Amino acid sequence: MIIIGTKGMAKEVLEIVSCEMKLKDNETVFFDNINSYRSDLYSRFQVLKNLEEVSAYFKNHNAHFTLGLGGVINRRKMADTFLSLGGTLTSIISNFAKIGSFNTHIGDGCQLMQGVIITNEVSLGKGVLVNINSTISHDTKIGDFSEIAPNVSITGRCSIGKNVFIGSNATILPDVTIGDNAIIGAGAVVLSNVPSNKTVVGNPARII
Repeated sequence: MIIIGTKGMAKEVLEIVSCEMKLKDNETVFFDNINSYRSDLYSRFQVLKNLEEVSAYFKNHNAHFTLGLGGVINRRKMADTFLSLGGTLTSIISNFAKIGSFNTHIGDGCQLMQGVIITNEVSLGKGVLVNINSTISHDTKIGDFSEIAPNVSITGRCSIGKNVFIGSNATILPDVTIGDNAIIGAGAVVLSNVPSNKTVVGNPARII
């Protein structure tokens, strides 16, 4: 399993991969072609430094990879790159996440961190990140590569587009639609629809 990145999000993903999925150190590999300095934490793991090494790893070991970085644009870009090399975008779901049992769909490569609650009739697209202690309620749909920061509350019957970022402690009220590429600021309370490519902040949330 390759974890893309060696910064903060990669450390969060490592906790699940190592301690919950029980992958051994020699089964976990990181990729970082940007940062020359890394935490001592990574000294016990192999770190791939270019795409040629990634391609060779996929051929000689296995093709599973997951995203260890934030930012909807970066996440989608790196996923597309690794998929083009023959990789398999792999979901990471904490044992401490709760997922509804009825008509809930989790797309390929989603990451559901500790304390996440997803109820019934929820659909997550490919590569969605739902961070620590966030809740997604019934009949909600979230598009590919959207990122939900910690402690977000998304209530029932919401429709959230692709590449959306929702900041920490935001609340999305029922029946709200959020368009593609929108940004919801930390702590925002969203009462009404948000058009694509817009940023909203505040309580009630307003476009800036």
